[in-house]
Amino acid sequence: MKSVGELTETLRRGSYLADRGLATAAYVALSLRRPLLLEGEVGVGKTEIAKVLASVLGRSLIRLQCYEGIDTGQALYEWDYARQLLHIRALAEPGRADVAELFGPEFLLERPLLAAVRAGDSCVLLIDEIDRADDEFEAFLLEVLSDFQISIPEIGTVAAPSPPLVVLTSNRTRELHDALKRRCMYHWIDYPPPDREVEIVLMREPSVSAALARKVVAAVTRLRELDLAKPPGVAETIDWARTLDFLGETMLTPAVAADTLGAVVKERDDLELVRESLGEIVPDA
Repeated sequence: MKSVGELTETLRRGSYLADRGLATAAYVALSLRRPLLLEGEVGVGKTEIAKVLASVLGRSLIRLQCYEGIDTGQALYEWDYARQLLHIRALAEPGRADVAELFGPEFLLERPLLAAVRAGDSCVLLIDEIDRADDEFEAFLLEVLSDFQISIPEIGTVAAPSPPLVVLTSNRTRELHDALKRRCMYHWIDYPPPDREVEIVLMREPSVSAALARKVVAAVTRLRELDLAKPPGVAETIDWARTLDFLGETMLTPAVAADTLGAVVKERDDLELVRESLGEIVPDA
């Protein structure tokens, strides 16, 4: 990519509308080979941009989904113990003295980080929801991202031929350490303005009419103003529009909204709150 504008247009061809700030952060991360840390509310497109970048750049996508309790073995590599056991048994058989070493490369089970180091710049490494992992894993991850090499005691050091593009996402369930943030290009993805959100819906769901897209976006915008436990993201806006289009609805009325709220509101308490205000959220035409 030769410019921010070129990357913006390339992402658009991949059906992703990036504003100038996000496109600039992605362009710098790609050009300077720095990790890109994206924070924002759930469903605003943090994970999606990594998928689209992999697609438009012709790279494979390697995803590490973080969760509470994830450890280095699940992220790096593990040994194929079942296969090793079979070889141990084979060692006892006559004429099998040439059995391979038990801790050779052929017994290694590759996990996302090792796969990304080996792939180098032919992949996009997505480290999704890093905020769900604990502090120790975050510190370990920082070390890997600094050197892009992994030491395997039984085999040696595996170094990336060239750094992969790394995209980290966070929903801010906890504060990330400054050391990780300093290592990355950072961008906060907010809810898009209504006009842009309509454009996103029409791009992702071409069969939806512009009038219906505007009604859905207006309703979702009002939903976000309520005190919801989980406000709907852009993904829910698209899903709602897709649901209405599938059902053959051309307009969003309070009755139609009441029947399809499950596409956009995912918590019981939120559903009750929304139903109480449905007439204001979706004014009857």
